[in-house]
Amino acid sequence: MQSCSQTIPQTFAVPFFFFIITYSIIRDDYFGMKIHKITIKDVARELGVSVSTVSRALKDHPDISPQTKQLVRDLVEKMKYKPNAIALSLRSQRTNIIGVIVPEIVHHFFSMVISGIDEAAMAAGYNVMFFQSNESYEREVMNIQSIINSRADGVLISIAKGTKKFNHIRQLLEDNIPVVFFDRECDEIETDKVIVDDFEGAFNAVDYLIKTGCRRIAHYAGPQHLQIGYLRKRGYISALEKNGLRVDDSLIIPCDSYEAALEVTRNLMARGNPPDAIFTTNDNTAVGTLNAVKAMGFKVPEDISIIGFTDGLVSTVTDPLLSTVSQHGFEIGKKATEILIKRINDECVSSKPITEIVKTELVIRNSTRRI
Repeated sequence: MQSCSQTIPQTFAVPFFFFIITYSIIRDDYFGMKIHKITIKDVARELGVSVSTVSRALKDHPDISPQTKQLVRDLVEKMKYKPNAIALSLRSQRTNIIGVIVPEIVHHFFSMVISGIDEAAMAAGYNVMFFQSNESYEREVMNIQSIINSRADGVLISIAKGTKKFNHIRQLLEDNIPVVFFDRECDEIETDKVIVDDFEGAFNAVDYLIKTGCRRIAHYAGPQHLQIGYLRKRGYISALEKNGLRVDDSLIIPCDSYEAALEVTRNLMARGNPPDAIFTTNDNTAVGTLNAVKAMGFKVPEDISIIGFTDGLVSTVTDPLLSTVSQHGFEIGKKATEILIKRINDECVSSKPITEIVKTELVIRNSTRRI
């Protein structure tokens, strides 16, 4: 007796198979017989909670209340939800890969963060994929998609200057992929973060300038939609107010790059009554400021003090050497990675977001007067 496979010519076997599958799909759709398979997102939407809450309730996680667990169980039974065994299997197969997105890989601060990430990841048996957003929202979205396609177990991200929408990051959390912000974070997203005490760092820098006798201090500010820019500006203002100095809005100027600092500084110093100190939002801006004032014939720090924020390599090769605020990038990267790996392994004590704040350190060199 011949088998079915023998009765069908080999050249028609594959087309015949797809004909049967296609007919089945068309038949079900046409006659209204296709049934929507209930997913965990449907359960979460019905209850008005997050997907992760439903997932944790089904796993009997201790952070979920007994009442919520019972509500989830009841609705799951009512909706006849059955976990997708294939999806669960794929999700449980860890890749031991962490995706990392930085605004600039060549930036000294981020290179130090990357070193901290790499050390912590390697110690825990994880590999790391690094992406550069180049301060672009569009690139950042593409980076996220690449990380998802690579099935990374978790994501570390410092958001780009151009990022003002965050649906791409919400999508990660909805898919139960843990996310940890470092340095630049977003208040709209409730997740773990490791950040610098930007307010205190800025306050200490400006307070020091005041103690050296500076009274007319300008601030080159970063983008105010980023917390680091906003908090450094608030620290600057707070130090002036604490020391009884008037806040002059004309001395607070958006400027956060080397190139911008060259032009802004020439215009600022050409005004009547120029500042006797400038606090910049980062070291690259400080270097541009330093070069501009020197080109105009001003002496640093005798005529004007300049202080930056980062303590990158560039601050140790300027003339004079640049005073700055150290952010401890290596420590930030290491802590962020350790938190992420705990989330991946479900080892965190609480499901509530963790915020680690790394203290800054004032580094006084030769671009500022001495007390």
